[in-house]
Amino acid sequence: MGEAATAILSMAPPSISTQVFALLGGLVGDAAGLSFDASHMPLFLDKVSLRAAEAGFDSLLDYYYYLRYDPAGPAELELLIEALVVGETYLFRELAPIERVVTDWVVPAVRAGRRPRLWCAACSTGEEPHTIAMLLAEQGVLDRVELVASDISSAALGRARSGCFSRRAVRGPIPDFARAWVDETAERVTVATHLTQAIGWRRINLMNDREVATLGPFDVVFCRNVLIYFGDDVTLRVLRRLQGVLRPGGVLLVGISESLLRFGTSLVCEEHRGVFLYRNPP
Repeated sequence: MGEAATAILSMAPPSISTQVFALLGGLVGDAAGLSFDASHMPLFLDKVSLRAAEAGFDSLLDYYYYLRYDPAGPAELELLIEALVVGETYLFRELAPIERVVTDWVVPAVRAGRRPRLWCAACSTGEEPHTIAMLLAEQGVLDRVELVASDISSAALGRARSGCFSRRAVRGPIPDFARAWVDETAERVTVATHLTQAIGWRRINLMNDREVATLGPFDVVFCRNVLIYFGDDVTLRVLRRLQGVLRPGGVLLVGISESLLRFGTSLVCEEHRGVFLYRNPP
């Protein structure tokens, strides 16, 4: 645990720390859907304590009451959520499923005279939507597709809009198709500006029905490696929101380690050339 967390929690016995963890975890869970169990408590309290100290609080219980009851609490809660959000992502991650969706659904829709709409939900710092944009550009259809990317974190979206990433954003050789759109240096990787500008960046909380509904209908929704951070009840509610904006016959793509079968939704799991995805019934 960090020094700030240790200093704050040293003022209270462990039982109080556990109670405050439950209170704060519940507050964050209700607002953003994030789920924290006892194994997360040290890291959670470390991050919360640092944010509380930045906000001028030396008591986590006082900080909780501020978040819960003060008129300025909602704004501070947004900053706390940003500090807690998991942002692990990188360019070309789990590339094959994205390639399959682009070649088998998006490109044929464009050739049929449609303008498909794609949503990359919970995109973090934007590596995934930039990957999608590069694939669309490589197929020559970027200007005939609407690509929307969203995240709950304004800070993450700020980094995404820059189109500039650290070397950690690339975990292997850059694919041949992407070399025309990427500039590499020893310190960073930068995506071509017109690709970044082709993406509609939006701040959206997946727990908010109204915010999700404002996006309108989509032909493809990418929500990959996101649902694993939610409890089952929250996951089911998020799935219903995603399905609510998915057009009939539309495609939902989740992470390769994520399965929706146990949730009993009406989405149909299908395999297409080795890639599993979920279709909204026609």
